[in-house]
This record gives sequence, structure tokens and C-alpha cells, in this order.
Amino acid sequence: MKYLKIAFLFLFAPAVQVTNAQNVVYKKATEILQKQILDEAGWAMQQDPVTVTAESSPRSAGGKHDFFSEGDYWWPNPKSADSPYIQRDGMTNPDNFVAHRLAMIRFSKIIGALASAYKLTGDKKYLVQALKHCRAWFVDTATLMNPNLLYAQAIKGRFTGRGIGIIDTIQLMEVVQGLLVMEKDAAMDKGILAAIRNWFSEYLHWLTTHPYGITEMNATNNHGTCWAMQVAVFAKFTGDKKLMAFCSDRYKNVFLPKQMANDGSFPRETARTKPYGYSIFNLDALATLCQTLSTKENDLWNYQTADGKSIKKGIAFLYPYIVDKSKWPFRHDVMYWDNWPVAQPFLIFGAAAFQNDKWLNTWKNLDHSPKLEEVIRNLPVRHPLIWMNGG
Repeated sequence: MKYLKIAFLFLFAPAVQVTNAQNVVYKKATEILQKQILDEAGWAMQQDPVTVTAESSPRSAGGKHDFFSEGDYWWPNPKSADSPYIQRDGMTNPDNFVAHRLAMIRFSKIIGALASAYKLTGDKKYLVQALKHCRAWFVDTATLMNPNLLYAQAIKGRFTGRGIGIIDTIQLMEVVQGLLVMEKDAAMDKGILAAIRNWFSEYLHWLTTHPYGITEMNATNNHGTCWAMQVAVFAKFTGDKKLMAFCSDRYKNVFLPKQMANDGSFPRETARTKPYGYSIFNLDALATLCQTLSTKENDLWNYQTADGKSIKKGIAFLYPYIVDKSKWPFRHDVMYWDNWPVAQPFLIFGAAAFQNDKWLNTWKNLDHSPKLEEVIRNLPVRHPLIWMNGG
């Protein structure tokens, strides 16, 4: 990985032992989510696979197996229909091609629900159904997706793809996390699992060597955070400890020092046209990094910089505005202001890490099953039980 010019200082130790606080939060979350999970899994059991090969767009420069999406905030130029698209920051173009994005969200929802139900019940039928979908996306030559995002977030007349499109594959995180939950079952097809791991190894290689991936890695806002969040989750799945260490290093030495202000806010997010939603999104991504990478010897939850920046400070800053959005000190988001917050993962993960009942109760009372596509695609964790130790 010639572009990753940083020393990997350590390999990861065994996972952190499950604390009593984590078990308590897991059990409470199970009580809250059990019916929803089993209902979602019942739906998922009836679904057939739908991959990127099901639909295509004439605006895509890629082929049948290539994921394609378009820049959200780019619109036709009213002066000329043939001109390159023009930007309207924060305003989503409803005529964009979104079929591949929706298919991937659907895939994520299916595997997240099936893995959650498996964790609750141990029923092998959920594993069998999950493998059917994973085989279609990653193994079967007729339906698989190519392991790159060369054509994501394209802009008509300007770019056939862009690095910022890499954020679209946060939807695959719950797919691999679900597989990790189920992988030790005797019913797991080891050949299929190995092929899936190979797909993600190829995707990680692309993410860490292609200019799109390098650009996204170096992004100074939530895009950089989400690159590391994805890479950490996929690397954990493939067993790439060097990449896991790299993402941990970026959390400590890039994200906290350079993204967080001394009060725990994220100035690069609050300066945007959707400061509330972006701040929540970035904090969710950082919390998911902590949840994924923390070990007893390398506890990101309790790490803080020399000047006191930490994930706990970030949660403490944003929490009052989750409880009462009317007190938000920055401007309102230009779109979707009324749709946030929902049951944000930083609340439940943070509650378990810091034994904070207020955060857990707030999470409990928020929407655990949002329906709006914009919210779903910006919610990196929708099935928190598969991310937590306990049971």
C-alpha cells in the first residue's frame, strides 16, 4: 500500500473484556429492540437478492457490475440542458440515479436484521438466508458488484466518479459485522465466507491505493472519518491488523486533534449547510470507530489528546441538542432538519462505554426504525446489538 506512508506502530491485542455495564446496556437494548428485530427478520426472510446488476443508468461510465451513484447536490443547468450540472449545496436532486444506493441500503437492512435475529435466537435459518444475499453480491459472477467505487458520486458533464462516493459503502459495514456474528456457526459455508473475505480484501486494496481512496482518506471532514470507519470495519473482517492500527492512529492523531474544537464541536461540520445532521453523522462515525477498534490495551473510548479532546467530550457537547434541538446554536439544516435525531449509535455505544443512563434513555426514546432514505443512508449503525458484546 504505497500511499499509506505511516509506520504501523502496533498490532491489536485481544478484544476488551465485556464489562458489567456493557452487559446491562446490551440486555436493555435487547428488551427494547427484540420485537422490531424479529419483525424485520421475518420480512428479510421473504426477500430475494437485488444487486447492482438489477438496474443501470445511461449516465454511468461503468458496466453492469459497477456501482453507480450521482452527486447529491448537483443539478441540471437551467440555461442549457446539455451543460454540465451545477451545484446547490445541501439540496438533493430528486432526479439522480439512486437504484444502486437503494439496493445496497436494502442489502444492509436485510443482513443487519438477519444477523440480529440470529444473535437473539441462534436459529440457522437466518444465516442461510443471509448467505444467499451475500453470495449474490460478492460471489456469483452473474450478479456480483465489482470491488471498487470508480463510478460513485458522478456529476454529469464533469466527473465519471469521485472519491467522495466512497461514503456510499458505509452500508456494507453491517453486512460484514453480521457475518462476524454468524461465522462460527457450523452451518456457515466456509467457501462462501472465504470468497466474501477475498472481495473485501480487494476492496480494501482499492480503498487504500486508488487516488479516489487516498483523497477520501485525507478529507478533513466527515468523509475522512467515514473512510477510516469503513476501512476499520472491513479490515477487522479480513483480519488486516495493520490497517486497523492505521485507522486507530488516525482517530488519535488526525480526527480528534484536527476535527474537534476544544468545546467538543466539529467546526468543519457546523460550517456546512446541514450543520446539525453532519455533526451527528461525524460523531456517529467516530463512536463506531471506537466501538470497532477499542481493546483493553488500546481503549479509544477513554483516549484523549494532550489538550483534552475525546469522544466523551464530543458526546457531551452534542447531547443537549439531541435532547432539545431548539437550543442548537448554529443555523438550521437546509434540508431534513425535522428528521433528526433518530436512535443514534453514539448514544448507545457511549452509554455502554461510560455507564451513562441518560444517554441510554435518550436513545431508547428516539426512532429506531426511520423510513426516510436520506436518514437511513446517513445512519451507519441501525442494528446495534450485532456491534455489542453481551447476551
